[in-house]
Amino acid sequence: MNQKLKQFLKKTFPLGLLVAADRTKNLILNKFRYLGFLKEWKQFKEASERAGDNRFVLSAKNFYPILHEKASTQDFDRHYTYHPAWAARKLKEINPELHIDISSTLNFSTLVSAFIPVKFYDYRPADITLSNFSSGSADLLKLPFADNSIKSLSCMHTLEHIGLGRYGDPIDPTSDIKAMKELARVLAVGGSLLIVVPVGKPTLQFNSQRIFSYDQVVNAFSGLQVREFTLLTDDGKLISNADKNLVEKQVYGCGCFWFVKP
Repeated sequence: MNQKLKQFLKKTFPLGLLVAADRTKNLILNKFRYLGFLKEWKQFKEASERAGDNRFVLSAKNFYPILHEKASTQDFDRHYTYHPAWAARKLKEINPELHIDISSTLNFSTLVSAFIPVKFYDYRPADITLSNFSSGSADLLKLPFADNSIKSLSCMHTLEHIGLGRYGDPIDPTSDIKAMKELARVLAVGGSLLIVVPVGKPTLQFNSQRIFSYDQVVNAFSGLQVREFTLLTDDGKLISNADKNLVEKQVYGCGCFWFVKP
């Protein structure tokens, strides 16, 4: 399905209906894909016998069907590919002695720890042993840090989920605002805060996420200055120093904010 059609469907039909239709479509497609899988299994067995290749036991009990990766281009989640790449480039520019991350995708912290010491905090700490990396427990609504104490801080693709009950957290419609205030509180004067959230027309997709407008994010961090705003558009373009007016044209854009506390 091309990108323009996806955006038209998102604008025209309720999300729940689209999800149900997509699941039905996938069930049908999977049946046909599995038939193709069995055909290729038969071809592989016959080819192995002709080649006299007996290095592996060929048994159906070891099946591990992968049915969705036949494509001419690499499929990837644009939000979760681009925003950690953006943030890593910002950290290279900031070059902090230590970086603190709150509940962003774990891969970001583990990779960045190869060149910058990182402390990762989440409601559910990660049991990972790596050099330059540590993990601890923290509640984003009540961070265990003093005021103005953190020079380099990030919280990416997290704020949109808080208070919706998706992860077993308490229902609280304004918990996203409270979390933003907490992040601003602990950020040091002159410090950098990297924030990533979905942006577009303000929308609540209960219980999955919120989609914020540009002004909603900036106003919530009213004591901070925007050093840079980068936008990943619905059609997959990454725009540095993007015009905020582009945000309202998105259905599910990815807003990457670099804030500094003056």
